[in-house]
Amino acid sequence: MAQENGEPRLTIDELAARAGVTVRTIRFYGTRGLLPPPELGPRRVGHYGPGHLSRLALIEELQHQGLTLAAIERYVQRLPEDLSELDLAIHRAVVASWVPDQPEETTLAQLERRAGRPLSEDDLERLAAMNVLTRNPDGTFRADPGLLGVGLRLLNLPMSLDTILAAREVLLDHARATACELTRIFHTEVWGPYRERESDDPEQVETMKTLSAHMQPLVVQALVTAFQRSLNEELRMTYEADNAPRTAGG
Repeated sequence: MAQENGEPRLTIDELAARAGVTVRTIRFYGTRGLLPPPELGPRRVGHYGPGHLSRLALIEELQHQGLTLAAIERYVQRLPEDLSELDLAIHRAVVASWVPDQPEETTLAQLERRAGRPLSEDDLERLAAMNVLTRNPDGTFRADPGLLGVGLRLLNLPMSLDTILAAREVLLDHARATACELTRIFHTEVWGPYRERESDDPEQVETMKTLSAHMQPLVVQALVTAFQRSLNEELRMTYEADNAPRTAGG
């Protein structure tokens, strides 16, 4: 796997291994316009980047949702061509929120193909500590599909496990608080007035449950977008302050 400007440059075989699909599938997606063409390098060898990997992950989520190939094509065609890897990850997060995650059975070999490198026992312990996977008695693993890609990428960052777990705890604490407050608002402002107007007819109750389910991806998209903008603003202010010229007495 080559590097260019700090970004991995993958051959089609490496991309297929990282994404968990076949080379034939990647070529097929390319002919249908679901994947942009690779960059051609020496000897006209195609190279793929993180954007291709993120797009494949999005397509996988759409397939899990049950969308047909034609529906996936329509979805992808509506996406702006200049979407970044982060933008694609946001779309995937919203799609993934449509249905509950089911544990994914996987082997060490499959995990290593996804990671693009061998995984040490320390790597596996780090993934388990992050609640990304658990080991089965037969040596296989049960992985959280929503966290697996994130966990594998975190393994390659120069961050200690303690730092990762501390960040995870912050995210979980604030996520629980946000979910609790949003549920309170929904219950007070939507469910309460609705029950006062309508009877306790089971069909009416089911209607409200359906409304709640449809709201989930909208709430997730709003939360992810708001967090992304807040994080960018915090990072900008922090590093502007660090790089500000110091006065003689400062």
